[in-house]
Amino acid sequence: MPGGNLLVILSDEHQARAMGCAGHPVAQTPHLDALAARGTRFTNAYTPSPICVPARASFATGQPVHATRLWDNAMPYVGTPRGWGHALQEAGIGCESIGKLHYRDPSDDVGFDAMHIPMMVAGGVGMVWTAHRHEATRKIGTGRMLGDYIGPGTSTYTDYDASVTARTCDWLAADRGDAPWCLYVGLVAPHFPLVAPQEFYDLYPHDRLPPSKLHPDSGYTRHPWVERQNAFMDSEAKFHDAEERQRAVAAYFGLVSWLDHNVGQIMAALDAAGLRDNTTVIYSSDHGDNVGARGLWGKSTFYEESVAVPLIMAGPDVPQGTCDTAVDLLDVSATIPHHFGAAPCGTGTPLTHIIANPQPARPILSQYHAAGAVSGAYMLRRGPWKLIHYVGFEDELFDLAADPEELHNLATDPAHDAIRAELRAELETMVDTHAADAQAFADQAALIERHGGLERALTLGAPGATPPPAT
Repeated sequence: MPGGNLLVILSDEHQARAMGCAGHPVAQTPHLDALAARGTRFTNAYTPSPICVPARASFATGQPVHATRLWDNAMPYVGTPRGWGHALQEAGIGCESIGKLHYRDPSDDVGFDAMHIPMMVAGGVGMVWTAHRHEATRKIGTGRMLGDYIGPGTSTYTDYDASVTARTCDWLAADRGDAPWCLYVGLVAPHFPLVAPQEFYDLYPHDRLPPSKLHPDSGYTRHPWVERQNAFMDSEAKFHDAEERQRAVAAYFGLVSWLDHNVGQIMAALDAAGLRDNTTVIYSSDHGDNVGARGLWGKSTFYEESVAVPLIMAGPDVPQGTCDTAVDLLDVSATIPHHFGAAPCGTGTPLTHIIANPQPARPILSQYHAAGAVSGAYMLRRGPWKLIHYVGFEDELFDLAADPEELHNLATDPAHDAIRAELRAELETMVDTHAADAQAFADQAALIERHGGLERALTLGAPGATPPPAT
């Protein structure tokens, strides 16, 4: 156990590869790069679900989505199952949060001694209208998920992140004595709306942006499950012209640099308070973003852009370098109580154990039963292989060592039948895919009935991005 304080920073919708230290061709992240340089960067980190609320509930509890049964953005965490915050409280460790949580309500016992300017789901119910997933009768999003305006400027989200950062810097500057503490900080960027402060937007001239990958206009055909999921809220189709699409890409990376700037402010405050030498820092995100690859925006798929997350751990006794063992946010959950010698939380493995004992074939599960999904979908990552299993549809299979951009689906190649069958069998040992799919639909139907039936449920919840609280 490293001991000392623990600072956990979780952003929202940050692609794993969108960092200079990860070799991205344009992303400028000097502060995250500096953090990675003095610690360990995990090169194969994943979300337990590529959408906000289920991912954050799994992170809170250390349990996979099929265990929490918090399937979508209308099923926020309320404090059960108990999670790492409760484990710290039981061990007498001070534990507070600042910023985005995306749980239900500040009155819920979710394991924090104090929650500062917490961002919760809208109205305490979340996006109820998205919980009805039957393709023939679901409600199709009519608005612009990415925002009415796209480009340089400020938004309620950038204002909120500025407030979260300032509150964090003040918190770190206060005298807290010698007792170790845990602080969780939730930043929103680079989550849409795609509006980035001017100086960060200007870092990304349109003529230097990376080209679109596998865009349908160039002849690429999306997987049928992905096509149906995307039709639920097709952001690509709602751009006014090619120039606005370029603004969206520039704004996304501008928000990545804005996020990085805020991390830098927090790290500077940590240093100014004399806390660097006895504080371990963990940085990650709840999921990634497609940012136009395959004509997709937002998250909700199992391609690397969406399902992979950045993960950096730095501090006393954390070695410098990279760790290639596959990990996920459940492992971060396990790391937090382990850091303080508190009771274990969830099913993950502490990151310090993984760094010390690399496991090239460690299996990682992710799953999706939320907005737009006409059936449950699952990812199994093991070694170089990634299997994506869609209930009722053909699988996808990628060899990420030979094909890191996932350009070639090997699932229909007879030469790969054996590895596909092996991975499918292993996936079923981790989750009964058909049973979990059926349970998700049943739980969502019950949720809709609790809200007064389908007609009323389809009117409930924010149409897109969750509004931030007043600060």
